[in-house]
Amino acid sequence: MSGSAYHPRAFLALRRNRRRGLASRTKIISLLERGKALTAKDIARMTGLTYSVALHHLHLLEDEHITTREGKRPYLWRLTGAGQASLIDLIEK
Repeated sequence: MSGSAYHPRAFLALRRNRRRGLASRTKIISLLERGKALTAKDIARMTGLTYSVALHHLHLLEDEHITTREGKRPYLWRLTGAGQASLIDLIEK
């Protein structure tokens, strides 16, 4: 993936944004943008990431209020709408 291929919300303000992390978070965010809340296990399976990597990035995204978890274990994860938005997202609104 090149620099422009990452999802705008994959960039974190409080962490270094390494290529592998950006790629993993882009996969997770793209999956959650479909609107359905998913468990970390489902996210890992659907993105091809290991469970621990998926959960790690979900927690990083939660720290920056980009994702939130709901309910009891197993938690359901969904996007909050916070974070950087692409220009296309802003124009569509």
